[in-house]
Amino acid sequence: MTEQELVWRIAGGSGDGIDSTSQNFAKALMRSGLSVFTHRHYPSRIRGGHTYVEVRAKSEPVKSRGDGYNFLLALGDSFARNPQEEAYYGEEEIKPLTENLDDLREGGIIVYDEGLIEDEDVEDLQERADEEGWHVYPLDLRGMAREHGREVMRNTAGVGATCALLDIELDPFIDLMSEGMGGEILEQNIDILRKARDQVAEMEQDHDLQIPEGSHDEDQVLVSGSTGIAYGALDEGCRFIAGYPMTPWTDVFTIMSQNLPEVGGISEQVEDEIAAAALALGASHAGAKAMSGSSGGGFALMSEPLGLAEMTETPVVLVEAMRAGPSTGMPTKPEQADLEHVLYTSQGDSHRVVFAPGNAAEAYDQARKAFQIAYDYQIPAIVLYDQKLSGELRNVDESHFDREPNPSLGATLTEEDIPDAPHHASGKFQRFLHDPENGVSPRTIPGQKGGRFLATGNEHTPEGHISEDPHNRVMQVNRRERKLGAIREDLDGRERTNQTYHGPEDADYGIVTFGSQQGTVEEAVDRLNEAGHSVKSLGVSDLMPYPEGDVEAFLESVDECLVVEMNSSAQFRGLTQKELGRFGEKLSSLLKYNGNPFEPGEIVEGFETSINGGELPGEETTYLPAAGD
Repeated sequence: MTEQELVWRIAGGSGDGIDSTSQNFAKALMRSGLSVFTHRHYPSRIRGGHTYVEVRAKSEPVKSRGDGYNFLLALGDSFARNPQEEAYYGEEEIKPLTENLDDLREGGIIVYDEGLIEDEDVEDLQERADEEGWHVYPLDLRGMAREHGREVMRNTAGVGATCALLDIELDPFIDLMSEGMGGEILEQNIDILRKARDQVAEMEQDHDLQIPEGSHDEDQVLVSGSTGIAYGALDEGCRFIAGYPMTPWTDVFTIMSQNLPEVGGISEQVEDEIAAAALALGASHAGAKAMSGSSGGGFALMSEPLGLAEMTETPVVLVEAMRAGPSTGMPTKPEQADLEHVLYTSQGDSHRVVFAPGNAAEAYDQARKAFQIAYDYQIPAIVLYDQKLSGELRNVDESHFDREPNPSLGATLTEEDIPDAPHHASGKFQRFLHDPENGVSPRTIPGQKGGRFLATGNEHTPEGHISEDPHNRVMQVNRRERKLGAIREDLDGRERTNQTYHGPEDADYGIVTFGSQQGTVEEAVDRLNEAGHSVKSLGVSDLMPYPEGDVEAFLESVDECLVVEMNSSAQFRGLTQKELGRFGEKLSSLLKYNGNPFEPGEIVEGFETSINGGELPGEETTYLPAAGD
């Protein structure tokens, strides 16, 4: 934890403009030269319910949410279901203030809307402020917004107050407002922004929190994991998507649906997830690059179409956005407990590729790679992420996305190739050959002259006819399995690996994670090394086929290794021990599954527990020692 940063938390009710306001705040800080990272927390309600977003800003790159925060803008919940104290869910109107105090750092700032939150509703606020050295500024943001515009603009008033307290220029915010609105609405928002700034600037201020200063070497863009996946798919030539809304997958579906018409593509919202995946398979069979996806229970419905894609060897990309389960669970909270489900769902000995990007830039890279592998090897590829990565925003160099599009359909024959391709004595094209070296038998596209073939979910002969012949069955299964070996060699041979190393190469101890916890682990590694430990980390993104060589070399180089993941059953540790069982005694686990992602400090504490023994200081994380300890 460092004070050379701003961690600004804006809290209110769903519908109070918390998300849009925080995005503009983050973008304005990014444009002023700072690196930013956002963390979003929201309930599974359309309106009302305590929600907040943190914006962390530093002069150097930011990879994770911080440990707590140092500035609270509490708007109150203007959509509270029941503002009464005796209500079942408590006094919701004031929760954006009362439920955030435990995470506020010593010496932090509180600005709250006294137009909605009354002093007597928070009985011990001043007492706690005195103990923690907090600086409290009650402001009638609601009254200010009503006087100069509309009540919904009280979030703009809150931003103006923030700018006054931290000495931030208003110009970047005015520029952003001008880009997104116009006319009387724009004029009212600018008026409220300035009046709030001026009013607070005249108040006595005794805090010492300052906004960092920074600059960027090149142009930056503010992106989320969902943005990365969607634009990676578009740049890799995806022109069809089918889906059904389900949090948090809906973000990818929405971005794709908004942009596909501009590139001649098609988006279909259908009646359920079975239809969505089946429709994507049909589009791919017909010659389009296609994708679908869902979250949790929705992806479970895709198991049958997923198995069909594997048996018919129809390339398709699916995305699975994990959330806390089982069943509906906590639909707006992050968890990494769908790993085993995604790896093994479907029937029989299934074959698919699974990538788990660790940040927004990797989400773009691996979405593109998923399409390349899917269409080159005629296999379903899955991009696995979670609610954390889906919604968090961070700045990335704009040049990272400056690459050529790729419309290739992979291992597909042209009409000129078809006459020379293998055919049965009857003249039928042999779509599913027994013996290609890498397991891939080139396909044709319906409508090509001489390219017609049979596609069935049953086991089949090279021509596609249903067959239960034992010899044919063994040959077809072995061929499909050869694809995974060929894909592993392909991925290992590429210039950019999907595994991310961090820390000193000769470190004594290791931390391994997968997916969205990668950046948080890396910050923890930096802190541990600064404190005198010898630690490095490995973020694993290839989950199937498993990167045995990369992980084996890492584990061999360390004395002990902590596996960090957001679930209660240590699923990634289990996968690693399944693939590399001889390292089981080196692996211990740090688990979190309360609906919130790790903070760097929690990983620091977990590592020190794994090395020094003892128990974790809190109840929010779980430590599981290595086998034999």
